[in-house]
Amino acid sequence: MGGSQDPRPPPWAPQPSPRGIPQPSPDLLPLPAAGSAGGGRRRAGGNDGGPPIPPRCCLRSAPGGVPGMADSFPPPFLPLFLSPSPAQPLSQPPGARPGRGRGGSRCAPPPPPPPPGPARPGPPRPAATARLPAPGAPGRMATAARLAALPRRALLLLSGRALHTRRPAASQRATNSYVQGTVDIPLLNKTVGQCLDETAERFPDREAFVFVRDGVRKTFAQFKEEVDQAAAGLLALGLKKGDRLGMWGPNKYEWVLMQFATAQAGIILVSVNPAYQALELEFVIRKVGCKALVFPTQFKSQKYYDILKQSCPELENSSPGGIKSKRLPDLSVVIVVDSKLPGTFHMNDVMQAGDSSHVKQLRALQQTLSCNEPINIQFTSGTTGSPKGATLSHRNIVNNGNLIGMRLGITEQDYRVCLPAPLYHCLASVGGCMVTALHGSSCIFSSPSFEGKAALEAVSQEKCSFLHGTPTMFIAMLSQPDFDSYDLSTLRGGVIAGSPVPPEIMKMILTKMHMPETVVAYGTTENSPVTFMGFPNDSIDRKTKTVGYIFPHTEAKIEDPETGKPVPLNTAGELQIRGYCVMLGYWDDPERTREVISDDKWYKTGDIASLDEHGYCSIIGRCKDMIIRGGENIYPAELEQFLHTHPKVEEVQVVGVKDSVMGEEVCACIRLRAGQNCTVEDIKAFCKGKISHFKIPRYVVFVNQYPLTVSGKVQKYKLREQMEKHLQL
Repeated sequence: MGGSQDPRPPPWAPQPSPRGIPQPSPDLLPLPAAGSAGGGRRRAGGNDGGPPIPPRCCLRSAPGGVPGMADSFPPPFLPLFLSPSPAQPLSQPPGARPGRGRGGSRCAPPPPPPPPGPARPGPPRPAATARLPAPGAPGRMATAARLAALPRRALLLLSGRALHTRRPAASQRATNSYVQGTVDIPLLNKTVGQCLDETAERFPDREAFVFVRDGVRKTFAQFKEEVDQAAAGLLALGLKKGDRLGMWGPNKYEWVLMQFATAQAGIILVSVNPAYQALELEFVIRKVGCKALVFPTQFKSQKYYDILKQSCPELENSSPGGIKSKRLPDLSVVIVVDSKLPGTFHMNDVMQAGDSSHVKQLRALQQTLSCNEPINIQFTSGTTGSPKGATLSHRNIVNNGNLIGMRLGITEQDYRVCLPAPLYHCLASVGGCMVTALHGSSCIFSSPSFEGKAALEAVSQEKCSFLHGTPTMFIAMLSQPDFDSYDLSTLRGGVIAGSPVPPEIMKMILTKMHMPETVVAYGTTENSPVTFMGFPNDSIDRKTKTVGYIFPHTEAKIEDPETGKPVPLNTAGELQIRGYCVMLGYWDDPERTREVISDDKWYKTGDIASLDEHGYCSIIGRCKDMIIRGGENIYPAELEQFLHTHPKVEEVQVVGVKDSVMGEEVCACIRLRAGQNCTVEDIKAFCKGKISHFKIPRYVVFVNQYPLTVSGKVQKYKLREQMEKHLQL
């Protein structure tokens, strides 16, 4: 994995399987053919309580469940997954072309899964499932033209991405909480660089990245050229395959430039929180052994160069590329994107450093890259101790980005996606940038850090089709005093992730923001990140009460965290995930890796969740956020959803605070709507008779803001500390 200077074995544990993806349990039953026994035909397009089940998705008993109770939904009558683009043959993943890329796939295709057992009887698939003609075959262009002329919703239905069934199968229901996504969509065995190269060839003149505040616009052709130039420059500075490069700062063009340049050169990108101070930065650099660090001079109050000097005082007196630091022994190269400071390279130096020999070196190196090798380290929040470096491979993020784009229904049309989320977070780097590299959509970054007004301006000016963010971000946008002055008519959907979405907020997003195809997604950094995502035409009920349906090539189960046994459907327990998406491990931390990844490759999310009979997941809360009051388990998310129905409440967060008698008590931290007044008694009276008495908040505190991460998530552990101090507990 590492370069020649790093003789250590790969610092993640346990080792991934050769495929990089755990095999499904061999006792899983095969899927039925269309029209086989087990259920009747389904009507597509209904939103009257029926779940959108993509073709050949199944819900089965968990391993160890009741024999014979495995269940499978018969495929709907519409075609199986056609190629997302009419211009591509069905036998290849989107964007793939025979012989394209540098030498084809850089990763040997995975072995076939274990035999699933005897096939169930059933008639042949209907003629509607026939694949498109091969390129150049008679009728190919006519077929493509007819598909291209169809409206977007029809294309979504034909591609199987937004299929809805009227009701679940009437028999053979699963009894335990386990679901496996479809395997009809082939996984990609490509590197990040291959994906970018192929997409740049398909859409050379289309805008790839726009940074509105900085006035930066790059087409795919321009971006690919600069990525290759930067990759050669990094090699010229002495970086090698397997070295770690830290990217530290807000949303700037240089961030995405380094994201793809490091991938091209086999260098591992380390995503560093732009809010980190000296001690946090020092921990991260030492933990992963960063050889290089890239950052801007300053952003707002963050003076990055000065912060680094606190841990590396030798920087000022060093020559560029020759840093020898006592506290940061691995660090030798520091690159400042916008100025020339002592001991550092300017980004322009990097872009000019590579010559023809380095380009030749780069091309040779790319032939050695494998999609199973690590490409990104993303540090999780350190709420339960020091941050952990989740190590992701090309295969992890390439396939997650591909499946996100497919679930959203992004085709080869010119889609523009507004991304106010931070690049150091998976929602932007994978859900935004990797979708761009795979599907040819355009990424529009509204501002270096989130600003509600800037996001609305970007959508209006850049005519964006999609808008991704957290619920907190959408609330901030909807709360802008001049909200009605922005033209959001080009919006059609987006991704909301990070926390539950209150029904009132979701309704405003769908209507006032013109985003009817909005989907809710769930994931963790350790899972690349998305494992559940809704469908564009899910009902509002599903968009607000669930985090969507299982992703392809992914398994999920719910277990009792105390006993480790599967729980019945619609019962709370710990959510576990298995599939291609699970990280390689925590960097240089085998013990903590073993704590969360079992021997059979199940990742323990630490989230309390439930699965319904249709395979939809509801997140109830974090295991560590659960409030235990006098022996009663109280889930904050459930109480937050209820309090959001109060007409004067804009936003609410519920935490548990210590109590000498009950162990913990419920504290509701409420932000009121503008111009509204409310009392503690009003809130308690609203709760009485509607929720269990032990769930009624003992404490109600009205606040103006919450402590947030850079990605917009509420830091509940900090909020808990603030409340205990405020209440003098």
